[in-house]
Amino acid sequence: MSTLADIRRPVAAEMREFESYFSKTLRSDIPFFSVILNNIIRRKGKQLRPLLVFLSARLNGTITETTFIAATFIELLHTATLVHDDVVDDASERRGLPTVNVLYNSKIAVLVGDYLLAQGLLISVSRKRFEMLGIVSDAVREIVKGELIQLQKTRRLDIREEDYFRIIRMKTAALIAACTACGTSSVTDDQETIDKMKSFGENVGVAFQIKDDLLDYTSNGLTGKREGNDIKEKKITLPLIHALREAGPAERRKIRRIIRKKKKSRSEIKEVITFVKNHNGLEYAETKMQEYADRAMHILEGYPESETRSAMMEFVIFSTLRKK
Repeated sequence: MSTLADIRRPVAAEMREFESYFSKTLRSDIPFFSVILNNIIRRKGKQLRPLLVFLSARLNGTITETTFIAATFIELLHTATLVHDDVVDDASERRGLPTVNVLYNSKIAVLVGDYLLAQGLLISVSRKRFEMLGIVSDAVREIVKGELIQLQKTRRLDIREEDYFRIIRMKTAALIAACTACGTSSVTDDQETIDKMKSFGENVGVAFQIKDDLLDYTSNGLTGKREGNDIKEKKITLPLIHALREAGPAERRKIRRIIRKKKKSRSEIKEVITFVKNHNGLEYAETKMQEYADRAMHILEGYPESETRSAMMEFVIFSTLRKK
């Protein structure tokens, strides 16, 4: 499997330039706010979403300043959702560092998230990139709807497989699809091409999220969260959905009782993990993940061979084989 550095190679220069471009959008004339924003910049992750924007643009045309606007808009939105998610989940750490809501408080964290989202909207409006505004606004709406549906379903513990896929299409795949659609729209007006790349992003996004859910059963701390964290938070993901469906009534009731508990011991969490593994929940989820990865690959196969196409194919493989 290629490394992220290998995947970045076709757009390495643009990604380096993007870091400076993005930092400029987070400047503020309020000193206290500048400190918070600089803190956010320093903890940047793998920047997978801007990478997808640039690769999608390169695959379909010539990268221009509009592509940088698209990548910045997407990264601002992604960062805003992370800050807001930490408030909703009452999270104390992200990427091994204290969250904004812990360093300051939830009110400040919500305001920071709002500011980041507004900044992204202003960038697209000031450059008159209204098609991007439409793509990203649609993604924001889907993310919020997905979060609300998940909260409702988690409270009732009645998530079925169709519910699960609906939620991850909204919460995760919508933003990945916005990356590939915005990147493509920055270099072409052809709607068929934009829609095709949006579909590619959605399929990658679904596969990416299933892999995230699988890592909860196998991470051993490598992901920055403890194994079984989703179980602890009552998140019913695809491996568990399949295992519950395959189990007998008595065993199913016992596992549901554990999931419902507000506080679970490590032994109880281990019991749920063992239950999922014994009922082939991981194998089932891996099969579904590969189906979506194959759909994404099929879309790329319609493009002529190039370094960029190869990098995007490696991105799909990376999404399904990563260890964190």
